[in-house]
Amino acid sequence: MPAHLVMACFIILTLGGGLLIGFLFRPGDWYARLAKPWFTPPAGVFAPVWTLLYLMIAIAGWRIFSRDASGVAMIAWSVALALNFVWSPVFFGLHRTGAALAIIVALLAAILVFIASSWPRDAVSALLFAPYAVWVAFAALLNAAIYRSNAGD
Repeated sequence: MPAHLVMACFIILTLGGGLLIGFLFRPGDWYARLAKPWFTPPAGVFAPVWTLLYLMIAIAGWRIFSRDASGVAMIAWSVALALNFVWSPVFFGLHRTGAALAIIVALLAAILVFIASSWPRDAVSALLFAPYAVWVAFAALLNAAIYRSNAGD
């Protein structure tokens, strides 16, 4: 398959999957009623940030897939995407803030494994994941504060 088609598949999977999950599991009234920390971003920040991150995640995945489709970095990329996609249904769908916190911590670990394992072979892919790591670390802190402030699950 030509490289540009493989890249298109990565973008469709990552961005399309992320947008679909976001559409199906919106914050809603439950989230609006939660006690949230002072550092909670305005609601309008999340969609543009995630859209940009999903594009970067897709490009990094495509680059690594093109170099080593079955290596540690590609496995970490796949695990990170799966955990990312499962977080919203658990947090916003099931209202399980504690379980979501465990998922997001595992997600951050998978992101860090991706960065560490891709760096020697493709520093660009590793750098594309750096903002993702920062955002997920922030989201984990936010998730933890919400969990603590709302007496957990």
